[in-house]
Amino acid sequence: MQISRYSEPEFDPYGDNKTTETDAGWRAPLATSPLSAVVSLPGSKSLTNRELVLAALADGPSTLHAPLWSRDSELMVEALRALGTGFERVPGRGEFGDDLRVTPADELLGSTTIDCGLAGTVMRFMPAVAALALGPTTFDGDEYARKRPMSGVIEGLKGLGVDLDDDRRGTLPFTVHGTGRVAGGALEIDASASSQFVSGLLLSAPRFEQGLDLRHVGERLPSLPHIEMTIETLAARGVAVETPETGRWVVAPGPIRAIDVELEPDLSNAAPFLVAALVAGGSVTIVGWPGATTQVGAQLAELLPRFGARVERDGDRLTVHAPTPAPGGGRGIRGVELDLSEAGELAPNLVALAALADEPSTITGIGHIRHHETDRLAALATELNGLGGRVAELPDGLRIEPAPLHGGPWRAYADHRMATSGAIIGLAVPDVIVDDIASTGKTLPQFTALWERLLA
Repeated sequence: MQISRYSEPEFDPYGDNKTTETDAGWRAPLATSPLSAVVSLPGSKSLTNRELVLAALADGPSTLHAPLWSRDSELMVEALRALGTGFERVPGRGEFGDDLRVTPADELLGSTTIDCGLAGTVMRFMPAVAALALGPTTFDGDEYARKRPMSGVIEGLKGLGVDLDDDRRGTLPFTVHGTGRVAGGALEIDASASSQFVSGLLLSAPRFEQGLDLRHVGERLPSLPHIEMTIETLAARGVAVETPETGRWVVAPGPIRAIDVELEPDLSNAAPFLVAALVAGGSVTIVGWPGATTQVGAQLAELLPRFGARVERDGDRLTVHAPTPAPGGGRGIRGVELDLSEAGELAPNLVALAALADEPSTITGIGHIRHHETDRLAALATELNGLGGRVAELPDGLRIEPAPLHGGPWRAYADHRMATSGAIIGLAVPDVIVDDIASTGKTLPQFTALWERLLA
């Protein structure tokens, strides 16, 4: 099944992505026995796309070992290639494809169009890079991409003196008229809608003539660990980001060092596999789990025990064991009261888990995920309620009441995390049909092959 036009013939990351298809979609496999699975995952999307940008802006070639090959990462590669960055696939050591050699352009050149797809990192990280290029660069993407918040990027670049034409929409499409330089200096933005507004400016800030003194002026700042990830990737390349106070970041102008980077597995993509242990019973082990990381997926080790799981660490292996089933029936999955303001990307899979719990749950701090690949709060409530669930939208989250679920269609809304949430429900509920399992190619093209291997 072809789900992306970005794969080159010498490496097809989708080649083993077996599916059980019907005319309506993918029939999610039902778990018929407890699991005992060990899962390896490809590299982190969040880290890969940050390292791609930094490698393109560095003072020499870099090699990314075990990068993620997916629609989001390949959109980033094509965006940087369009501005003149050189890329070479080199044989990799892992099971998920090639490593990548990145050679910065002598001079970034615009006069091109960048397809953002539905990738927030591309649409929010690349405009600042395009401002450093010479010539106009037009940004556009998938239909829903035009609805995603972009004001922090647009107003931020305008505040730095960049000529950006968005016809006052505040969204895609828009054109950055790069002059080959950005003055930089002091800037205030409201990053309440996405931490990516901050990360996108910080990644290019060392190349601004005056660096950047960035201050967030909004009411809240979601997904702070992602900003910490950006700061850590910059530090590894010799760029210090000072934080003199909460919500302020100062970057001095200077070189971005070329280095070779080993990418961590994507811990957010580990979520459906670890959640599967609670739903199906038994245990699931993820290998390559880092000892220390800025990935928000690492919070699964603390979040899943609140649902009743037992978690073990053994070196780079993290194992989740299912709860003991309740004496009166049920899976033993406890209800939770969670604030996921730092880890909103985990919310869809954890909401699916909560829908199969023995007790009610309330998950809040996730109002911002209304503006992710789709309105995830509305989508989760609609799809779960369509299968017999009792889910209510809150201003900043969801309330999930236990209810017997039945099979039926599950719409993914072109959203990879909605698709994997449908797979989780399908472990426990027969005949759940996910309409667009191919959307998992956004960050995990091998999802269905790994899922079926999990159940084998």
